[in-house]
Order: sequence, then structure tokens, then C-alpha cells
Amino acid sequence: MNDLFAREPEKPLAETLRPTTLADVIGQQHLIGPNKPLKLAIDAQTPHSMILWGPPGVGKTTLARILAASFDAEFIPISAVFAGIKDIREAVERAHAVLSGSGRRTILFVDEVHRFNKSQQDAFLPFVESGLLTFIGATTENPSFEVNRALLSRAQVYVLESLSTAELHALFQRAKAQGALDGLVFDEAAITMLSGYADGDARRFLNLLEQSRTAARARALTRIGSDFLAEVLTLNARRFDKGGDAFYDQISALHKSVRGSNPDAALYWLTRMLDGGADPKYLARRLIRMAWEDIGLADPRAMQIANDAATTYERLGSPEGELALAQATLYLAIAAKSNAGYKAYNAALAFVKQDASRAVPVHLRNAPTRLMQDLGYGHAYRYAHDEPDAYAAGEHYLPDGMAEPHWYQPVPRGLETKIGEKLAFLRELDNQAKKQD
Repeated sequence: MNDLFAREPEKPLAETLRPTTLADVIGQQHLIGPNKPLKLAIDAQTPHSMILWGPPGVGKTTLARILAASFDAEFIPISAVFAGIKDIREAVERAHAVLSGSGRRTILFVDEVHRFNKSQQDAFLPFVESGLLTFIGATTENPSFEVNRALLSRAQVYVLESLSTAELHALFQRAKAQGALDGLVFDEAAITMLSGYADGDARRFLNLLEQSRTAARARALTRIGSDFLAEVLTLNARRFDKGGDAFYDQISALHKSVRGSNPDAALYWLTRMLDGGADPKYLARRLIRMAWEDIGLADPRAMQIANDAATTYERLGSPEGELALAQATLYLAIAAKSNAGYKAYNAALAFVKQDASRAVPVHLRNAPTRLMQDLGYGHAYRYAHDEPDAYAAGEHYLPDGMAEPHWYQPVPRGLETKIGEKLAFLRELDNQAKKQD
């Protein structure tokens, strides 16, 4: 019984293949390649506090361990998910003991540092500032929003990138070279499929490789193809954090693709978000916003189509309703673009916020009572429908003393071309009326 519990658990493939030197790391060459920041820090033997920001499975923890080993520093890892002030105090005490005993530095590695609240982040600041601790934080969230300014000012932020397909293929070759595949032969299509499913995440890639190996053992196979992988692998959704940067980055890409009149790119980002689990109702609302902000009166049908797509999704649900969203996205992308209405509204809003409360001109006021009539309310108001071209040329509708601001400037695209021509015609009538006065 004791022997059973004393037995070491078998390490996952991702842990077995974890790099131990900088030369073994696949990816992140913009940080660890020749003359790059982390390589230079190691060569100069000058550790510094840093935050490693990147998606899961790109080597944040691995790099922290390698840096500690390269600097011959004590490595104290804690997870912000489970740790608290007590753990930070224990790390500080251990750092003091190491410094007193051997004179070595201590690197405090905080995984998921964005999960620490402000007081927890503040707790180790004095020891980072004094040099007792060299801080390395790892996070999948934008440090600008999740890490307090005091800590950010003391740490260099390094952005880690998802592994490319070529880098994941290199990881496969390393696993093969180290005998981790048990002699299994993978078709090129199978390797490509694993890379696609891994979505730039090295840990996920190795986990999928391990699942494949286990399934092949169970069936006594020696060769693995894409059909077999599609059958046996349990796949998770692609990387998509509904409340994090990936979400906002992708909605930004969708919006900018629509604004940039690229239907294929717009459709790509829409389907990426749907595939990742975004709420289709949220996407429908965003499409309506795009129609009003970036298309406006250049093509009023865009608003109608966006609204109709949202209504269609409400009635049909998934998966049929997504087709309406897709076609609305395509229409918005190819529609004539104008932000004239959006700009005019913002300009008017900014003016009103800083301006005084101007009175409504007397001739524009209603006069439902005799007193109001005696005060001149509505006097000399010109009813536009009784005027030539149904336009009261020269009439003034803004508060007294306020010049025409010309906030709305139609663009020469779509329906706004006609709107611009109409406004130019009406302004010419105004000019003629002023000359007659």
C-alpha cells in the first residue's frame, strides 16, 4: 500500500518536454533571439522585474524558470489563483534567508498575476523596490487594465506570441526525436490538423499529441491520419475569452473590416467569434451599431438589414439564425460608407455640453394661449409647405445669435451624394433670399 502511494505519477508530455535552456525554447524569438531583450539580460547577468503577457501555452512559466536558472537565482513560484498575503510574506522570509545564507538573488514568479487584487500586488512592492525580490509575473490579461500602476512602473512588460504552425511542427519533431511518439507515424495532414486544433498553444498541442498516442495504443495502430484524429480527439473551442482581450480584439477586427469594406475579412472575424462562443445577440447589436456609425445615410438600407438580421436570429435561434448575421455582415462591408452623421452628432453634443442654454427663438415657439400670442410666440413663422420648393429660404432655426455650424457634411458616396446636392441647392436658395433682403 505504501509503495503504491510512494510511486511517482507519470508526467504529462508537456512537462516531460518542457525546455530547460533558452536554446531549447521554440518560439518567442523576438524576446530570446540574438540581441533580443531577454537574451541580452542573461548575457549581461542583469535580472530585472518583468511581466510576461501572452495567451496560454506560449512559454511564460518556462521562460521564468529558465531565467531563474540562468541567473543562478532562487526560484519561488506562486499562483495568484490560490495564494494570498501569507504566501507573499513566506516568500519574502525565504528570500531574506537565501540572501543571508548564500548571497543569491530570489526570483518571485507569480502566475496569473492579474488575479491578485491591489492590496496583494502592493504587498511585495517594497521588496521589489529594495531589490530583495526580482518579480516575474505571468498573465493572459492586458496588464494595463489588470496590474496596478505602481507595479507596472517597476516591471518591463514583454508580449509573448502564439506559436506559428511552423513552430508547432518543430515541436512535433522534437517530441519525435525524444521518443515521445512510441514509434507512431503521423501523416503530414494529421500534424497540420493537430496544429490547427492547438491554435498556437504548445501545451494544448502536446496534450492532443498525447491523446492521439493513447488512442493509437488502444487500437494497436502504428500510423495516424487526419480521419483517425477527427474521430478520437476531444476538442475544445478555439482560444476565445468572452471577457478578455481576445474578445475585444476580435470585435475590433470585425468592426474595422466592415468599415474597411472587406467582406471576406468581416465574415472571417464574425465566424471566428461565433466559433469561439460569442453571443450571437451581442454580435447582432454590434452590427446595428456599425450600420449607424460607419454607413449612416449613405445607405439607409444597411440599418434595416442589420435590424432584420437581429430579429431573424431572435426568431430562429442557432444555428439557422447565424446565416442572417453573416449576410448582414457582408452587406455592411460592401455598402457605401459615411461617418458624417456620427461626426455631426458628436460635434453637436460636444458644443451643447460646453455652451449656455440658449433660448428658443420666439417665432419657433408654439402659441396655444392668447397670452403667448400677445407675447409674439410663433409670430412670423413661415410654414415651409406653403413656400416654393417647400422650403422657407432664408429662415433661421437656430437660437438667436448662433451661426450655422455646418456639423453635417455629407460624403460623396451612396445616397449622401444626393443629400449633399440637395443641401447645396437649399443653401443657394438661402443666399438668394439674403441678397433680396
